[in-house]
Amino acid sequence: MAVVETERNGQVLIVRMNRPESLNALNTELRQKLAETWTEFRASKELEVAIFTGAGRAFCAGEDMKESLAKGTPGGVKPTIPDPFMDGSLEKPVIAAINGFAMGGGFMLVERTDLRVAVPEALFEVSEAKRWLLGGYNHGHLANVPYPVAMEMALGFRFTAERFYQVGFLNRVVPQADLIPTAMGMAEHLLSLPPASRVNTVHMMRQMRPEASDSQKALAAKLHDHGDKADLIESRAAFAEKRRPNFKGWLDPQDRYRMPKLDGK
Repeated sequence: MAVVETERNGQVLIVRMNRPESLNALNTELRQKLAETWTEFRASKELEVAIFTGAGRAFCAGEDMKESLAKGTPGGVKPTIPDPFMDGSLEKPVIAAINGFAMGGGFMLVERTDLRVAVPEALFEVSEAKRWLLGGYNHGHLANVPYPVAMEMALGFRFTAERFYQVGFLNRVVPQADLIPTAMGMAEHLLSLPPASRVNTVHMMRQMRPEASDSQKALAAKLHDHGDKADLIESRAAFAEKRRPNFKGWLDPQDRYRMPKLDGK
């Protein structure tokens, strides 16, 4: 069974993650196949728009925890080739058709798309606060949502599709039967535009997205080391074993009061 299925519909490519038994969790094979698929899509002279979705009851559950535990290190293995969807070099628009759970790394896939359609049952979670020493501080900033909503995202609260539609993160919420047809309708609208207009406008809109400053990114790098890193594996082990985690917090309890500062402060 292919872990990524593709379907061509004229100038539209439907890309479907296909590990339904694991809620399309991002293991090494899936990451590699997605990188290859997006590379082929970028190079195609016939295909202009992609629809990105998942098989089964999830869009993508994020990191494959079982694989991380087996290799003894958190986080996924990078593909052997650059992934143009993830590195920002893909010039063509991508529409997310979110059929279910979009958690952690799965949420980050949605975040990189240009237009988003979801079913009412879809659930979203920025999971970094549960798995790393720093929560997803930048996601609400990228989504340009108000501070308390961004804080809620950063601290790992779950969001329904309706809530995300209300705050402007989703374009449409439609029944499951209408998910792909609605995404196809959006793709057909894009294809009705002059090609240069479509490509140039998508490129300009992407340049206008908010981004953390260099000093904020430097602080985030320090905070990723600010605590007991044994908690990274413990969070994953507890998740896999369906038990309450036993977190340690800091190697030195006083470190919680010695917070790194922004550069120049």
